[in-house]
Amino acid sequence: MSDVAAGARPGHGEPAKGPDQPADAASGPPGETPDPEAPVTEQNADVGTDEDGDAAGDGRKVRKQRPFWKELPLLIVIALVLALLIKTFLVQAFSIPSDSMQNTLQRGDRVLVDKLTPWFGGEPDRGEVVVFHDPDNWLAGEPTPESNVVQDFLSFIGLMPSSKEKDLIKRTIAVGGDTVECAKGGPVKVNGKALDEPYIFPGNSACDDKPFGPFKVPEGKIWVMGDHRQNSWDSRYHTEDATKGFVPVKDVVGRAVVVAWPINRWATLPVPDTFDQPGIGAAAALAPGALGVAGALPLVLWRRRRLTSGRTAG
Repeated sequence: MSDVAAGARPGHGEPAKGPDQPADAASGPPGETPDPEAPVTEQNADVGTDEDGDAAGDGRKVRKQRPFWKELPLLIVIALVLALLIKTFLVQAFSIPSDSMQNTLQRGDRVLVDKLTPWFGGEPDRGEVVVFHDPDNWLAGEPTPESNVVQDFLSFIGLMPSSKEKDLIKRTIAVGGDTVECAKGGPVKVNGKALDEPYIFPGNSACDDKPFGPFKVPEGKIWVMGDHRQNSWDSRYHTEDATKGFVPVKDVVGRAVVVAWPINRWATLPVPDTFDQPGIGAAAALAPGALGVAGALPLVLWRRRRLTSGRTAG
């Protein structure tokens, strides 16, 4: 009886496999005789090489890591794209060009402005320091600083404030629906509530240089003033302009939240407590209540009519 497995045909002149002969001993490329002294193992039977000649013991190709200098251009491009996206949608740096916000902000300070909130429909609130585009040529005659190509590129991607943008920075005093006023010798009032303004530059009055009002702020607008009242060309001085001194909310770039530079000036820019006093937001608070009454009135009338008709029918 033959010991050849069914379906296998031994080659001419080659001995058939015996029962005690290893199964892989006769394996190999056609026409080649295996070296009987070379042990056949999993390691030398299943070895692959990568494109650089490096072998992997499990048969898979091993890819060498690229040199850092080859990946550097890609990393730079990714970093620039991220910086541009952050500047456009999240945070942008601005430089303070004047003394109109002293002592809260000094000339040369760098502030970080939150640009994300306006994208979600958020509007400036009372007390916030905001950056806004020039609403009606408020910066007429102001010199524009010269810049070089490097500065222009860094400002484009948001790593440096732009020297060419016509933007202003002031404090929001009143918002749409508010009534704002200030008589000579008195404090600024919002909806009849006097503001305690500790942020005003030492030695300045609230508005003695330019009293105003009362003015009702239109919806979609804000009234802004500088903290250095006697050195700020703010809403008070533009009441005869096309905007009547009000800044459109659509022109607001965002809220300044942090003084980021220089390091020894680092500080946050919170809303002062005086804007949280009870009643200051009365004008705005009445609107939801009035809408609620207007919505409930038809329901009450309808119910009373049903009850009356029911009693009449009975």
